[in-house]
Amino acid sequence: MNRTFNFLLGVLIGGLIGATVGILVAPASGEELRADIASRADQVRTDVSQAAAERRAELEQQLAALRAPREQEQIPE
Repeated sequence: MNRTFNFLLGVLIGGLIGATVGILVAPASGEELRADIASRADQVRTDVSQAAAERRAELEQQLAALRAPREQEQIPE
């Protein structure tokens, strides 16, 4: 458990240092960089929402297909 914690702490610290260095050596100004980050974040949100909606539709179709035989069995003829 201690090794895992130390590893995760190292990853977190390394990520923070990497992000800081990346921002400091970026060729764009701070305002341009923030606008670019915001634009990319919006694109990621849109992509994730679209993928989630598509997956939900697939799962709903699968659920309907699984329920269909049961519903037919319960209908008295």
